[in-house]
Amino acid sequence: MLSMTPYEDPTYFLMLAVAFIPIVVLMLMGKRAHWYELLVSFFFLLLTFGGPKWGQGVALIGYLLFEVVLTSIYNKYRKQHNDTWVFVIAVLLAIVPLVVVKVTPLLAGGADSIIGFLGISYLTFKSVQTVMEMRDGTLKDYSPWFFLQFLAFFPTISSGPIDRYRRYRKDYDTVPDRDKYLGMLEKAVHYIFLGFVYKFMLSYFFGTFLLPRIERMALVHGGFSWPLVGVMYVYSMYLFFDFAGYSLFAVATSYFMGIETPMNFNRPFRSRNIKEFWNRWHMTLSFWFRDFVYMRMVFFFMKHKTFKNPKTAANVTYILDMGLMGFWHGLTWYYILYGFIHGFALVINDWWLSVKKKHPGRLPSNKFTEYFAVFITFNFVCFTFLIFSGFLDTLLFHR
Repeated sequence: MLSMTPYEDPTYFLMLAVAFIPIVVLMLMGKRAHWYELLVSFFFLLLTFGGPKWGQGVALIGYLLFEVVLTSIYNKYRKQHNDTWVFVIAVLLAIVPLVVVKVTPLLAGGADSIIGFLGISYLTFKSVQTVMEMRDGTLKDYSPWFFLQFLAFFPTISSGPIDRYRRYRKDYDTVPDRDKYLGMLEKAVHYIFLGFVYKFMLSYFFGTFLLPRIERMALVHGGFSWPLVGVMYVYSMYLFFDFAGYSLFAVATSYFMGIETPMNFNRPFRSRNIKEFWNRWHMTLSFWFRDFVYMRMVFFFMKHKTFKNPKTAANVTYILDMGLMGFWHGLTWYYILYGFIHGFALVINDWWLSVKKKHPGRLPSNKFTEYFAVFITFNFVCFTFLIFSGFLDTLLFHR
């Protein structure tokens, strides 16, 4: 059976174009055929998780059933009760499959978990946020069947962007008017072409052509060297263009289906400080951690008066929040260090902004300082990406 990784093969895009013809025609007529969209989704999920990847397909089915049953039980409970301990258990159960998948390689000598599949992290984010929104009382129209479709939405299943249940349902239940949909189609085509430039040209140049060569030079020199600096910048460019290209494809595909999946990148390398960077880089993940981890931890610390100073609570939470993000990427020292460095950077950033606020006019603020801030932020981010890449692990410990 034919098997393809999403957005990696020109044939995949040709299949998308053919499958989307009825959807586009119906949308332009002001209609939506959910049954046909469901068939299209099923076909592309089968294309992604079938054939030689059938094991991942079985794991995906098991995961979806588990999360739907879990959220359905909690939703039924939440309508009558609101005990914190039940909510905590529901959240912990929702993340258990992901924890098993992340921990297994560490305990099994690098072997992957049999319950792992492409995209399990992003489906877990959707599941956890759904449980949390039930707890908050903001999600009142939960439907197990719709939740299943929300989780398995094929354009974003492998690597996001991470959508929200209520936002997605609003699009799913409505048909955009003709002018709006034509605007969505225009954006979708633009994103497809830009995605091709990013992923198949620039990402290929930096990641496939240039990066291996400059890594070999860095390994030959050993230790700190100019080739190592080159690795830092080249890997950063590769990481951005590869992931941003994929995200553009996912958003464009969603637009064809009348779903305005949120964007994931907004010129992140133009950021003037690290907080602005996280408001521009992998935005749906960043905002997810902000809304469902950071804000809740701050509220917990404030409610229980863990720290006397609210700023201390915010600073500690920055570090824990970004540290958790590092652990999520993987249980290796370079991922974890990457997360904690960004946590401390956010603390320093807030301190610096408060200093500037307390002393208005004393510090220069002009185009030069703005460009300098962008320069500093860009180089700091590239340095942390060098850590994130794992190349230092190879250079220092596994040559």
